[in-house]
Amino acid sequence: MAACDILVSGTGGFAARIAFDIAATADEPVEVVIAGRNRERLNWLRTAANARAALFGKKARFTTHVVDLLAPNASDEMLAATGPRIVVQAASIQTSQVIAQTGNAWTQLVAEGGLSATAVFQALLSSRVAAAITRAGKPVTLINCGFPDVVNGMIKAMGHDVACGMGNVAILANVFAGSAATPPRSEVKVLAHYQNLAAWRRRPDERDGRPPRVWLDGAEVADVYARFADIQLTPEPVIEISGASGVPMLLAMAAGRGWRGHVPGPNGLPGGYPVRLTTSGALELDLPGAMDQAEAIAWNASYEARNGLVVSSDGRATFTGILGERLTAHIPVLRDGFAVGELEAVCEELLQLRAILMST
Repeated sequence: MAACDILVSGTGGFAARIAFDIAATADEPVEVVIAGRNRERLNWLRTAANARAALFGKKARFTTHVVDLLAPNASDEMLAATGPRIVVQAASIQTSQVIAQTGNAWTQLVAEGGLSATAVFQALLSSRVAAAITRAGKPVTLINCGFPDVVNGMIKAMGHDVACGMGNVAILANVFAGSAATPPRSEVKVLAHYQNLAAWRRRPDERDGRPPRVWLDGAEVADVYARFADIQLTPEPVIEISGASGVPMLLAMAAGRGWRGHVPGPNGLPGGYPVRLTTSGALELDLPGAMDQAEAIAWNASYEARNGLVVSSDGRATFTGILGERLTAHIPVLRDGFAVGELEAVCEELLQLRAILMST
């Protein structure tokens, strides 16, 4: 069996951003495998990533592995063939571009009910990879990039380990750190749910709703919208930041170094938090001094409880709020939620609904 430091599963824009930024920033030797089913796309990603490493004089090396993750036993075979220490699962049956699309009843449902309408689709491949890691019984760190604020809780409830995701809270933490409103070298800590991102896609005078919580050098910012009025996100997924945000953490994990930053879904928790990575590879919450863990988790959990998808401690997933109303109008059996072990069957039902609504 070959072995690599990092396996990036997926060939879309998010996976490409991760690979290309590893190539441009890896100061220590790191072996990366990019896996997916599109052979031509894989060849290009490998070629471009190795060229970028050469261009920047960095120590990353990229190879590829062809796999169709929807095929039976594909996740097990991928792990056996590549032998990764870290798996970055960035493949999904639901494109993130849905947030910027319009014109059919499915995109309307997502716009009105929220992105948790796609959570089951995002969870499908990631849960299969997580299960394969569990079956292999080897120390492999899983980073799930598919809607981690919610999906990581589903993976954990299925009995599998997941370290964290990328993006979301880290998007906001890094744009705030880069803002003209933040003094140079300030310590920035952010507590944010993915639902907080929507306001920053609108113009400053149109922003409303609960903002993320932000601390600069330990002092909480009183009016986050006013303080960071210079920040503007695109309507599309901000892959330039989100895909890049996990790269310093990945390189620290690969090298056994400590790191501090922000991640969504650490160890299956809802929403996003400031964290620290220990040299042993453990991710721990790194909250500002005035906040305890229970308060931070409750703050993040309140978003999906109001509207979205809640995963209970006994492994039951329930759609709530407007999203719950919209989905259960089409699929009444989901009113009582579903056990996370039924994910595959529920995914089939929702895929059928998506197909119908996309043609409407």
